[in-house]
Amino acid sequence: MSEEKKMDISFEEAIEKLEEIVEKLEDGDVPLEKAIDFYQEGMNLAKFCNDKLVKVEKQMEQIMQENGEFAPFSPQEEEQA
Repeated sequence: MSEEKKMDISFEEAIEKLEEIVEKLEDGDVPLEKAIDFYQEGMNLAKFCNDKLVKVEKQMEQIMQENGEFAPFSPQEEEQA
């Protein structure tokens, strides 16, 4: 997946495409070369989705801090409680 295409796809579309790729790979009827292509595309989509989620999380933290209503926590703090 090219950088240009990644910029034009929404998070929801990326998730949908990733689910389609997983289904194809789970079926097991994919030739090895095609499976490698699917895997690589899936990894690119997963990275895109992760990057998008991290960006949105940072935006939400900033918005909430500006309003004085949000105190970010780390998962480690939650485990200790």
